[in-house]
Amino acid sequence: MKHNSEVRRLPKKTIVIIIIMSLITVLGFIFVVFTKNLKMQEVLAELGHKHISNIKVVNKMSVEDTQTKIKSTVYKVIFFDEELNKECIGFVHRSNDGKYSKDIDCK
Repeated sequence: MKHNSEVRRLPKKTIVIIIIMSLITVLGFIFVVFTKNLKMQEVLAELGHKHISNIKVVNKMSVEDTQTKIKSTVYKVIFFDEELNKECIGFVHRSNDGKYSKDIDCK
């Protein structure tokens, strides 16, 4: 009871389209991560951390105040502060009017 299944190969045109779409997706992801980190570096410079490196935005959360029902955004960030020579981790809060505040701990 031997079954010979015929395998149909994908056309070259389809393979090329899949590769191009994959490259566009990877480049888009890298661009989004890069711009998010660059924006957070600018925000942290405004908040007093001017000389930083190895910044990483770990998480972005939408939050809502239970009493006022006002929505805002909280970013969890990790970076190295070169002035303090310490690794810092914490939260940057962006209110709905565009103002930023921080809750960052450096060790």
